[in-house]
Amino acid sequence: MELIEIFETLVKIPSPSLSEDKVADKIIEILTKNNIEAKKDKTGNVFAKLKGNNPLKKPLILSAHMDVVGDDSHVNIVHNGNFIETDKKRTLGADDKAGVAAAIKLALNLNDLNLDHGGLELIFTRDEEQSMVGITGVEFENFEGEDILVMDSDKLGNFEISGAGYTNLTVEILAPKGGHSGLDIGDKTRVNAAKLTAELANLIPQGVYKENEELGVITSINLGSIIAGAVDNSIYRAVNEKTERSKAAKFACFNSMTNLINTTGYLHYSIRSSNKNYENELLDEINNIINEFNKKYEGLAEAKANVMVRLPIFEKADNEKIIELAKEAAKKTDINLAVRSFHAGAETHIYANKLNKNNVKFRPVLVGIADIFNMHSSDEKIDVETYKKGYNFIENFFIEYNK
Repeated sequence: MELIEIFETLVKIPSPSLSEDKVADKIIEILTKNNIEAKKDKTGNVFAKLKGNNPLKKPLILSAHMDVVGDDSHVNIVHNGNFIETDKKRTLGADDKAGVAAAIKLALNLNDLNLDHGGLELIFTRDEEQSMVGITGVEFENFEGEDILVMDSDKLGNFEISGAGYTNLTVEILAPKGGHSGLDIGDKTRVNAAKLTAELANLIPQGVYKENEELGVITSINLGSIIAGAVDNSIYRAVNEKTERSKAAKFACFNSMTNLINTTGYLHYSIRSSNKNYENELLDEINNIINEFNKKYEGLAEAKANVMVRLPIFEKADNEKIIELAKEAAKKTDINLAVRSFHAGAETHIYANKLNKNNVKFRPVLVGIADIFNMHSSDEKIDVETYKKGYNFIENFFIEYNK
């Protein structure tokens, strides 16, 4: 089967998150018909292994996810010049069936390469788009390889060696005395938690915290919400009266109580960082700000912080050799390689914090094998020529990896 044939076969099968069984069965069918052992694991991921012909070399791992953003409606493929897209009624699913098809194609071509190699290990995961159920359920102890190409970036030549983790920081401000906004407003022992929440938000950093020319943004913090004051009843009313989403916040504000001195406030942040030391430095700075704030309002109010890691950091591995191999493969493929960090989450983050069957830490890289436009929308399309080049890059990388 040719690359585009495999790709179109897969994208014609709708596979929204947690409904990937049909496409998983098709992947297994294609591989087993070509004498490649493939099976589902307990989570529903597809695992395949091609043994090498040189026991002194290690297998390379290729990873991609089977689910797409969209529903289970029919996928009508349209060829528009150099692009493959749909009839604009739903997503195409190039994210990430382009990666799945490329991995399958390399597996089918492996014997034709006439190469002394350490083998291939393929993993196709479920539910990357929503909650990463698939990747968190991977049986990592089955893998012998250490280096993983996660083929899930949207631009040909992207070679992303680190990525930001995702951490939530919530700060709660309590000013327990409260009181009446008229009768008690002159009492200096009563402070307004809503006002203090705004004060604290102004002290805590916002935006880019660390960056450099090579990798771009490394650590950032973003304020997601400020909720303070007597809004409980108005929020409850907004929900129960089914207030239009775009107007809910305005409704809550206009219907909040103003005749009391507020006792509670909340700040909710996201922190993204591809460097653990920088993230810890930021959290230490915020803790110091909170400690100073608590000293200032001792006996009147107190702020407390809670940190929850949503996605671990994908820190750069000690894999300079892999970067050099990628540069050589890019040169042979005639593409520009962009070695960089990315300021978002992907399955690379899970791999980077797991061990293989030999208790060796995985070394993942997020790779772009095609120019994919308007992902997650009905305007999604893939550039066929870049896709073919992307596949050639993966093949050339495998050759370089086994020299």
